Amino acid sequence: MLETESSENTNSDVTAIRGQDIVASVDDIRKTYYMGALSVEVLHGISLDFYQGDYISIMGPSGCGKSTLMNILGCLDQPTEGKYFLGDQDTSKMEDDELSSIRGARLGFIFQSYNLIQQLNVLENIEMPLFYQGYSEGDSHEIAMGLAARVGLDDRVDHKPFELSGGQQQRVAIARALAVDPIIILADEPTGNLDSKSGAEILNLFDELHDQGKTLIMVTHSDEMAERSQRLVCLRDGLVESDDRRNA
Repeated sequence: MLETESSENTNSDVTAIRGQDIVASVDDIRKTYYMGALSVEVLHGISLDFYQGDYISIMGPSGCGKSTLMNILGCLDQPTEGKYFLGDQDTSKMEDDELSSIRGARLGFIFQSYNLIQQLNVLENIEMPLFYQGYSEGDSHEIAMGLAARVGLDDRVDHKPFELSGGQQQRVAIARALAVDPIIILADEPTGNLDSKSGAEILNLFDELHDQGKTLIMVTHSDEMAERSQRLVCLRDGLVESDDRRNA
């Protein structure tokens, strides 16, 4: 069980509950998109706390606001109203360069389509976040080699993405997401493009990351992933319909 760290921020959003630190928090966030004279509110006031070591699946019908919520959690977008704390930092009013900096240093992303750079080999793809964070070439190489081994691809580090299976490409994406030791890993349909065997392997890897204390937040339509996660958040019509924590 993690110990609560002291913080100058006294906001309840960063208060420890159940012996776990809150690593992210959304407080009554709303998101409205404007298209000329037309406005569409996608999120209608969502409040959620995300704890260190959470393994969360976010589900809901198309158009319920899942992708919008994930974009805000990933500092790819900002709420129209409300606040989003990542750790003790209020990202809600940050400028684009601040958001870019916090994304690179504190978040890891895994996408359904892998989003690997085709011209780079496995090792170089894993090293990319480290390059942008100013790591030395030697340190980047050492970290990337360790992560390649961690996801079972240490014998594939010289291969380009098109030389790998879908499951192997997703393993590269997971290793890349882990490169800067992020406080949260965000995944969007991470098994959506995989066959059942490869999907099961990726789910096993997520289980291992969760066992190691990583915080995982995933948008998914997969009932299997929802069953394996410890917390299931269901959205409907831009609101939290249910928030079910298991084994808490």
